[in-house]
Amino acid sequence: MSSLKLEKLYDLTGRVALVTGGGTGIGLMIAQGLAANGAKVYITGRRKEVLEKVAGEWKASGENGSLVPLAMDATDKESIMYARKEVEEKDGRLHVLVNNAGQTGPRSGFMNDPQAPERKNADTFGLALFANEDIEGWAALYKINTFSIFFVTTAFLGLLDKGSKDRAGHTACVINITSISGYTKLAQNHFCYNSAKAAASHLTKMMATEFALKGVDVRVNGIAPGVYASEMTFTDIDGEEQTNKVGQPLVSIPIRRAGTAQEMAGTAIYLASPAGCYTNGQDIIIDGGYLAVNPSTA
Repeated sequence: MSSLKLEKLYDLTGRVALVTGGGTGIGLMIAQGLAANGAKVYITGRRKEVLEKVAGEWKASGENGSLVPLAMDATDKESIMYARKEVEEKDGRLHVLVNNAGQTGPRSGFMNDPQAPERKNADTFGLALFANEDIEGWAALYKINTFSIFFVTTAFLGLLDKGSKDRAGHTACVINITSISGYTKLAQNHFCYNSAKAAASHLTKMMATEFALKGVDVRVNGIAPGVYASEMTFTDIDGEEQTNKVGQPLVSIPIRRAGTAQEMAGTAIYLASPAGCYTNGQDIIIDGGYLAVNPSTA
């Protein structure tokens, strides 16, 4: 049956997508994967020169689809609305929104060092955490890792709903890039990042439910990555030792390496394509088995 062939199941020809933080790391992996399967992909971020560079390289490669640079600050409502107007004027609808923009935020690197003087006793540990991190840093991290998902999604929701109506049986979707850090019970040296990602995962499920109950024809899912190369970790992660340095597990990741661009893009392509149209309200964990062998809520 031709409908079961790969080119039908995962075809994104004519689809319009937008990826926040699309110029580097996981966002770029996803943007290139969507474009390679036929989509027109707006890549957004605050550094326009980075976006233009990768878009130019993609065009020069002769690959399918296109990457379109679009400057947007995912934490600024005026900037978000400017981007919405650009997409609306040029395309009139949107089929895929990937909320990927994020940062690591406040860290307390002494947490996993048993010899650190900050860990002498409960009082020194607690006061060290109190002194080392600040409320402003926590607020700024939640702003980009959690708040942006709500505001970018709601701004583009009407365009996504329109995108669900131009091809029978193919619904538009939001893909939120969450993290296994929102599921592991380990703080991994950053309480703030992990709690913000847990909030993003729950926000994903709430939006999926509320949109469905309100008759909005837009699916909402998440991807919860384990260790992948990015500006937040390392641009290249080589082998088990470096992978564990990033992930800070108690037990080594079973697959003993970081995830690949193909594994990341493949998951996003599934959710965005006809193959994924029956998937809604899910946070798909792709972590090489990290959560299988470390304390987690998953």
